[in-house]
Amino acid sequence: MVENAVHLVYQRIYYPLREITFFSLEDLNNEISKLLERYNELIFKRKESSRIELFQAVERQYLKVLPDTPYELKDFKRAKVQKMGYVYFSPDKSYYSVPYRFIGKETQIHYTQSRIEVFHNHQRIAMHQRNLAKGAYITNTDHLSSTHKFYSDWNPEFFRQKAAPHGQHVLACVEKILIAQDYPEIGYKRALGVIQLYRAYGSQRLDQACKRALDTDACSYIRIKNILKNNMDKVPLYELDLQNTNDHIPFHSNIRGASAYE
Repeated sequence: MVENAVHLVYQRIYYPLREITFFSLEDLNNEISKLLERYNELIFKRKESSRIELFQAVERQYLKVLPDTPYELKDFKRAKVQKMGYVYFSPDKSYYSVPYRFIGKETQIHYTQSRIEVFHNHQRIAMHQRNLAKGAYITNTDHLSSTHKFYSDWNPEFFRQKAAPHGQHVLACVEKILIAQDYPEIGYKRALGVIQLYRAYGSQRLDQACKRALDTDACSYIRIKNILKNNMDKVPLYELDLQNTNDHIPFHSNIRGASAYE
């Protein structure tokens, strides 16, 4: 039926126009509208009605209201639910919460420009408004294990025990990271990231870096990692302060001060 309809439209509309030259799109559309109206008013050979009459009498009542929002393309990503109860959404490098009972399960993320939906075994288990901010944690409080008084191996005490062998300053930093979050699950991954820095730099350097972070009230994974990467943990804090306060312009006889312009 579709192919036949296309064929009829070519016969009734395209063919009459094929040899006519139009000088504007508006003129072409006007002529198409006239031929389309005439085509829809033609009486069927085997029926005593036209297409427009059938539409008004039969089909029109089944029409639905157009959507309020424009259609959005949907794409898909696979993700495993992490121990903290979130799935990692790689396009935005962000995290979305799912119900805690799905921890460790494989899921499929369906996403559009404005929405994130998480499915497990073809059943939707979570839905969020998409947040385009990099590294954001988008949380539904009903999903969190702490809300349900349920804990797996990951809990604040677990991370304190992991941090303690690397030094008192590492432990203090981890505690500050955990306390700083509204929900402990959000701090778990950041605390783990700090603890695992010992693998690349050793426990002693990590402890010194955490001490520097505590002294400057900047306990975060990024801050501690930068301290280690730039070897700032090896330089006493007072020397760094001295370097920062020294004039960055070296003394030179050709450099004139304010007195030269009086």
